Amino acid sequence: MFKRKPKAESAENEPPASPPQKRGVDRFTVTSWALTLVVVFGLLGGALYYKSTLPPVIVTVPAREETPVSDGNPVSVDVPVVGGDGGGFSSILRKLQLKTIIPERPRYESALYRVSRGDAMYAIAEKYKIKSETILYVNDHLEDNPHSLRPGMELVIPPVDGLYYEWKEGDTFETVADKFYAETEDIINFPGNKIDLTNPSVEPGTVVMIPGGSRDLRNWAADLPTTVRGANTGTGGGNAVNACGGGPVASGLGWPADDHSLSGNAYGPGHLGIDISAPEGSNVYAAGTGIVTMAQGGWNYGYGNVVQIDHGNNYVTVYAHLSQILVTTCQTVGQGAVIGLSGNTGNSFGAHLHFEIRVGGSNINPYDIVQ
Repeated sequence: MFKRKPKAESAENEPPASPPQKRGVDRFTVTSWALTLVVVFGLLGGALYYKSTLPPVIVTVPAREETPVSDGNPVSVDVPVVGGDGGGFSSILRKLQLKTIIPERPRYESALYRVSRGDAMYAIAEKYKIKSETILYVNDHLEDNPHSLRPGMELVIPPVDGLYYEWKEGDTFETVADKFYAETEDIINFPGNKIDLTNPSVEPGTVVMIPGGSRDLRNWAADLPTTVRGANTGTGGGNAVNACGGGPVASGLGWPADDHSLSGNAYGPGHLGIDISAPEGSNVYAAGTGIVTMAQGGWNYGYGNVVQIDHGNNYVTVYAHLSQILVTTCQTVGQGAVIGLSGNTGNSFGAHLHFEIRVGGSNINPYDIVQ
């Protein structure tokens, strides 16, 4: 017979579980936190004590009477010096390069320039980035002569190359442009003229700028005739004057002064030669072999004491503003012979040598010839 298994005791008959007991604070944890706080406060106290024993850090700022202002050039600024007697950083001086680039703005109005001693038309034109003849065009008191500059004289400097014109009754943009060898659109579109582009017109009496315009300047070379060695020597021109007989012919032309740089005006309309740097009393040399056809003192239309040499083959050279003339008319000279001393005679503004080369009585740029 099978034996019956005894029945499991019901949950109701199980003994009751013991209630959870409340745990106390872990003594080990408390001790750890206490030790941590002691270490932290110890470190802070040591740091404060160490800091109090260090020498002070001194920051030295160099005194400045004025704040530097940049005018387009680099400005040096001293960096404060950091250091102390017993610690800190070593002194280091640095230069900061402060550079402000200010873009140039176009100028639409004229400027007024007062001439100073030592000024020359060429240098003034370079300063304002225009051509020297533009200054002659708009300053009638110069009488088309760049040598008319005098200290204290005031010059009108246009904003661009060209000239000013007072509009007259019956003028049109086309007729004015043709008169001054300019372009109609340049006159209308120039902002300084303040012309209404939707209805271009100019009231009579209005002064307008003619950009790129020009006019004929006085031919000063015509006042000083080209003197040549004779009628059948291959030299002359419309205003040539015969002075001497035949003579040697130059094989080339060179510089007539020791210095080969400009001291005043370059070649161009209104100035038919070059002004070479030549202090008062320095030697002036014959640019080439030839015959002296003029050796004349006086005003001579502003040329002052002047010498001309006929080199044959249509070439004549002119040397002006001399302080002394050391040759005579019809004298034969070789290249490099001393013919005079530089000076400031005639219509001259400071000692220099005015040098011209004429071919068939017409001026050419000496820079294209001398070697």
